[in-house]
Amino acid sequence: MSLQQLPPPPVYTPSKASGSYMIDCVNQYTYVWLKNGDSFWFYPIRVESFGTSGFRWTGSFWLYYGIDSRFIDTVVCPPIPTLY
Repeated sequence: MSLQQLPPPPVYTPSKASGSYMIDCVNQYTYVWLKNGDSFWFYPIRVESFGTSGFRWTGSFWLYYGIDSRFIDTVVCPPIPTLY
């Protein structure tokens, strides 16, 4: 999926209680909590030993963004409900 086709993330904030590994969240909407207290929706496209890169939701659009692994507290990539 290209950036132009990526719709906005869900409007809710998932629970922080159940964390995931970033590698399990590649190409999925992922909520990230950083150790400094920041949190945001992220769409990871690449994970390496030193960090991950992808797209961060600014509230209006997706912005290419990289995160150093040492700054990540918890991530969660909840199943996104779909309407049938």
